Amino acid sequence: MDRDIAGRLADLPWAAMRDAIDRNGFALTPSPILGADECAELVQMFDDDAHFRSTIDMARHRFGQGCYRYYRYPLPPVVGELRTAAYPYVAEIANRWASLLGEPRFPDTHAELVRICQEHGQTRPTPLVLRYHEGDWNALHQDLYGDVVFPLQLAVALTRPGVDFTGGEMLFLQQRPRAQSRGHAIMPDLGHGVIFTTRSRPAKGTRGTYRVGMRHGTSTITTGERLTLGIIFHDAM
Repeated sequence: MDRDIAGRLADLPWAAMRDAIDRNGFALTPSPILGADECAELVQMFDDDAHFRSTIDMARHRFGQGCYRYYRYPLPPVVGELRTAAYPYVAEIANRWASLLGEPRFPDTHAELVRICQEHGQTRPTPLVLRYHEGDWNALHQDLYGDVVFPLQLAVALTRPGVDFTGGEMLFLQQRPRAQSRGHAIMPDLGHGVIFTTRSRPAKGTRGTYRVGMRHGTSTITTGERLTLGIIFHDAM
């Protein structure tokens, strides 16, 4: 790819993506934000223990079936650059939401958000890679980790749908007040990202702004192997 990660992010149609996130709680990037070589590098890194602080067997914890690994600090360069470069774009959305909900603003830089996390005892990095094989799945959930919760996160597809795996759609569930829940299923292509709500998003109602709760997960993998990079902006306790 010709542009670096920051340049690829700058080229995205952020106005349209912000509208989609406001409306549905998620937006798919229309172009890749990681190149095929960068995706392959992260896939090959998965079995190297030196890069990770912990490994979670999802079935053991009844989270679903599959495995994910949290990176340790310092993050791999691709992961660290993506986390830092994406933050100003999602912070703009987060702060607009905070204004609507009457909540405190988030800082303008990711380094400042990490410092705030540290003040609250959240010192462990949260970027992770998830790996699923045939029959694996991820239950609907939210990624909170402590008192400091940034309201948006990012996932990037590291393998090719229809080639490396089938099934395994990303699932989003909106828990609408006084109404039945609404679901979405999407499939990002290799290197494409999905920005989505961590816990809730604001919505306008007849009595003012209210929160729409959201959870996310992954449907069952039908064949092959799927890997996904997850960028959570707040750190964990």
